[in-house]
Amino acid sequence: MSNILLVALMVCGGVAVAVQPSINARLAQKVGSYESSMISFAVGTLALLAVVMLTGRGTWRGVTAASWWELTGGLLGAFFVTLTIITVPRLGTAAVMAAIITGQLAAGAFLDHFGLFGLRQMPLTPQRFLGIVLLAAGAALIIRR
Repeated sequence: MSNILLVALMVCGGVAVAVQPSINARLAQKVGSYESSMISFAVGTLALLAVVMLTGRGTWRGVTAASWWELTGGLLGAFFVTLTIITVPRLGTAAVMAAIITGQLAAGAFLDHFGLFGLRQMPLTPQRFLGIVLLAAGAALIIRR
């Protein structure tokens, strides 16, 4: 797959991440915040089950060899989705997305700098640091009322 296609797919993923909290928050008005989060994960689980059944090439046996922390992605996802359900109605989608993207970039730069989780180490250069600062400043402008 070309890098251009991968970037385009990630832009689509970014749109999905921006739309999902608003949809889940709307559902929460009808069923409750935690219930909306659970429904979101249940629907996602069913969708992924179908994908795995149709195209999966991996193995379930590998899960027994996984470290405990390698299984925390779902917990972090539940935390993230639930937080967005609670905060979007109060702060607005743009403000929540600005805060999320700032946190993601700062955490990503930290993970890259130290090469955590077995990833390739990429030092935090002054340019990358400036990018984080500028993004944080932009987020602050969006969040301000």
